[in-house]
Amino acid sequence: MDRLSVRWAASAIEVSSDLWARTFPPPLEGAWWYRALQQGRLEDQFRFAYGVVEDGKRQIAIAPTFEMDVPIDLVAPPLIAKALRAAGRVVPRLQYQRTLFVGSPCSDEGTVGVIPGEGACLVLEAVQDALEERARQLDIPMIVWKDFPDAARPDLDRLATTRGLFPIVSFPGTRVELVGSSFEDYLAALKPPKRHRLRRNLRRGEEACSLAASVVMRPSEAVLSEMFALFGQTYERGKTKFERLTPEFFTATAAEAPARFLLLRESASGRLAAFMLLFLTGGRAINKFIGMDYSLGRQAKLYFRLWEHALRWAYSVGASELQSGQTGYEVKLDLGHELVPLTNYCKHRNRMLHRIFAAATARVDWAELDEDLARASRRRTQNDAGHATTAAIVSRTR
Repeated sequence: MDRLSVRWAASAIEVSSDLWARTFPPPLEGAWWYRALQQGRLEDQFRFAYGVVEDGKRQIAIAPTFEMDVPIDLVAPPLIAKALRAAGRVVPRLQYQRTLFVGSPCSDEGTVGVIPGEGACLVLEAVQDALEERARQLDIPMIVWKDFPDAARPDLDRLATTRGLFPIVSFPGTRVELVGSSFEDYLAALKPPKRHRLRRNLRRGEEACSLAASVVMRPSEAVLSEMFALFGQTYERGKTKFERLTPEFFTATAAEAPARFLLLRESASGRLAAFMLLFLTGGRAINKFIGMDYSLGRQAKLYFRLWEHALRWAYSVGASELQSGQTGYEVKLDLGHELVPLTNYCKHRNRMLHRIFAAATARVDWAELDEDLARASRRRTQNDAGHATTAAIVSRTR
């Protein structure tokens, strides 16, 4: 293998469709996803570029990247963030950290797509070297490899050693393995208390209002407008906000083959009560975004009813798993999701800040990232302690 080089493309469509197909096959979100992001009028938040890795004349990998001015609360250790927030009242730019990311702003997992059989470690080193040069040119102080799964850790740990990055735990993904062949099989696999709560929520929701479910492809602009209005309601209620979607993003996504829209309408009036944007890519179904009409009240149990119909659809199309993203952990854990570990790898151009960030984040865990995860961690610790106590009592009575 010759010395690798990286060429930057400003748009996903400037990268050959064959290279996309070979490096981002299903179940990864491939060229179609990055096209939708680029056509979604998100440039006021993200500036996209694609590193095409070349070995001589051969193109062997794609590294999707984006630039973003990240709120300091999301990237800095708490004490540093607090100080910078205070200083930001005088110098507003200190409230944000300009960052060059590897990955996608709206995907659960970061990916650098490499043609099978090529040397992944060498590819990642070439990408990091190109990132550092690009960051210097654009005056971006921080580089982050965003939300990479455990399968990528051996190569990224080596990269961290050779190129001086530090790892930090990220918000975990969530997924449900679809056991059996139906929604009833999913229910049967849940632990009894969780199964009872879900059935009760579904029953109470149906008693509160009757809804009709449908799954559609390529909905009309009128339907997309209805969905975007509900998405706005849900976005405003979210605790963690990373991306702010646009009507153009919904239009661009609706044009792509993997996209499905689950719609729940009031049976009497036909008014849209809730929706879920779903993707089907290979054997993986992805619950990407939702929107709900909160004027219907909590008694409508809209989230649980979306979940039921999303599962029924996923089973009907033969999916083997359903991914559900990185927020709302408490309810997702109660619905049987497992947590998927993800890791960020970071490098700050300022050596002193790099060392401070690395030291301050070395012991960060899930419980420090999210209140739902903290509660789940405490319950797990209590349950483990209870099991240990029970085992000890049983052992003494034998």
